[in-house]
Amino acid sequence: MIITVASFKGGVGKTTTAVHLAAYLQPKGETLLIDGDPNRSATGWAKRGNLPFKVIDERQAAKHAPKYQHIVIDTQARPEQEDLEALAEGCDLLVLPTTPDALSLDALMQTVDALKSLGTEKYRILITRIPPKPRRDGAEAREMLSDAGLPLFKGGVREGVAFQKAALAGVPVNAVSDPRARIAWRDYQHIGQEIIK
Repeated sequence: MIITVASFKGGVGKTTTAVHLAAYLQPKGETLLIDGDPNRSATGWAKRGNLPFKVIDERQAAKHAPKYQHIVIDTQARPEQEDLEALAEGCDLLVLPTTPDALSLDALMQTVDALKSLGTEKYRILITRIPPKPRRDGAEAREMLSDAGLPLFKGGVREGVAFQKAALAGVPVNAVSDPRARIAWRDYQHIGQEIIK
């Protein structure tokens, strides 16, 4: 399975999502994370510690990809229309992470409009960095996207300091010693289960 994580906006949890979907898929078959973001965030994450899957940059993809059962691709923010078309055509599922704030949701809608103009429906929206209650940002964003008839993951990813700790340590969040790390990992497990039924 090839999963591509894309967004028109930075800071929405794109790399975090790519890393954790790869961590979820690895026990189900050899998984490769292709870092296609010029910032090389996933590569930096891997260099700081020990991820349970291989991370390469996109220039090495042709050599390595055939050996893997699952491939997760982390892309650059704000892909051009042409890039978006290639990304959508080259994967089984395009995951579009968004945070539940106005700027991110506006950028998400631009991405969705671009995908609609390409005639692709192989995408699903993931709401990330959902603030804790009593704030209702996550629920309101879900309601708005749902009312618009857009394909959404049933689950979402809550905001958590455990993700920053994981990135600094170079490990997935389930390898961090933080009392909330298990909750953070469970959020991505639920998303993984929705992808691979």
